[in-house]
Amino acid sequence: MTQKHTAIFDPGNSSESVELPVLSGTMGPDVVDIRTLHAKSGMFTYDPGYLSTASSSSKITFIDGAKGILLYRGYPIEQLAMHCDFMDVCYLLIHGELPNNAEKITFDHAIKEHSMLHEQLVRFFSGFRRDAHPMAVMVGVVGALSAFYHEAMDISDAVHREQSAFRLIAKLPTITAMAYKYNIGQPFIYPRNDLSYAENFLHMMFSIPTEEYKLNPVIVKALERILILHADHEQNASTSTVRLAGSSGANPFACISAGIACLWGPAHGGANEACLNMLEEIGDVSRINEYIKRAKDKDDNYRLMGFGHRVYKNFDPRSKLMRETCHEVLNELGLHNDRLFKLALELERIALEDEYFIEKKLYPNVDYYSGIVQRALGIPTIMFTAIFAMARTAGWVAQWSEMISDPEYRIGRPRQRYIGEEMRDVPSEFFRK
Repeated sequence: MTQKHTAIFDPGNSSESVELPVLSGTMGPDVVDIRTLHAKSGMFTYDPGYLSTASSSSKITFIDGAKGILLYRGYPIEQLAMHCDFMDVCYLLIHGELPNNAEKITFDHAIKEHSMLHEQLVRFFSGFRRDAHPMAVMVGVVGALSAFYHEAMDISDAVHREQSAFRLIAKLPTITAMAYKYNIGQPFIYPRNDLSYAENFLHMMFSIPTEEYKLNPVIVKALERILILHADHEQNASTSTVRLAGSSGANPFACISAGIACLWGPAHGGANEACLNMLEEIGDVSRINEYIKRAKDKDDNYRLMGFGHRVYKNFDPRSKLMRETCHEVLNELGLHNDRLFKLALELERIALEDEYFIEKKLYPNVDYYSGIVQRALGIPTIMFTAIFAMARTAGWVAQWSEMISDPEYRIGRPRQRYIGEEMRDVPSEFFRK
């Protein structure tokens, strides 16, 4: 990151104008460095939702929403999803480069070594109600990991940070699968070191002691793609939550638990579940025009879920990959005539031929098809966000570690525009003698 030139901030009086440095990254828009603005002018900036504010410098993920570009460490998401597995991507996010064969073997072994949970931690599950939402369970159990690993909690130590990252990536599939098993009343299935990351998760989710569980390579590939596409997405709400929590020096398990809690929000990680619910509500191809009409009506607050994205102003590069995966899975399972999938295809076709959607650039995003894929895999809607959290943990730990090692790291402290009462005195009748 280099300083290109300066920007002039003029609060209305040219004699009080302030020069601010303009910084450039390797890609993307330049940024105005406003860190000295308050000291020089006595003013803050105001940007609810951080629509135009860069909160950090990062080398991990780059998004160009106008061009539909998503890069992990410089690599296009399309290439990673086609040629790499999730462990390759985890290594890339944490270490900055794709692993060679020896590095991959060592990394895979390290993750598998940490996949089991301490038996005392396993007992935590029984403290939740039987019908507890899996995300509630995950928030609690992931946060509780900090009670078990005191020996590696020095966040200033790079080795300790790496150990924590490995533990979190390794244990999230086990915790996620156990949250599901607990919810449906089945016995926990423990991880197996002879299986890959995706295979292991499917085994823990769907196998039962009384039957042999056979892994389908098409299903495994589909889960790998879901994990890769959701591994990181720059400074979104949950990643920013992890960074903000981590900026206080909080332990990594607490930070990831905070990220899971944020992801649980329906405006964030719950979007694919909302898409599936929307398709269920429409119900039939014959009703599509009715719902499109509602979405275009300014007086109706209804909107079609899965179309458009806050960052991608043209198309979401992940959606094409998820659409392909959807075809592959449904064909493999003989579900190509699936009612919701046919409905989704027709809704997409009609919407993309409509001038309203074209003008507003409302293209399908990754959530549009991911719910259908997960449903076909046998994953219930209550688990969609939990799968998302399992995938995003890789990005969260990479972002957290990068922040802690950043020389400019300091505790996050946003400011505000106060709009309450001016200073006033407590009325005399409240005085106590």
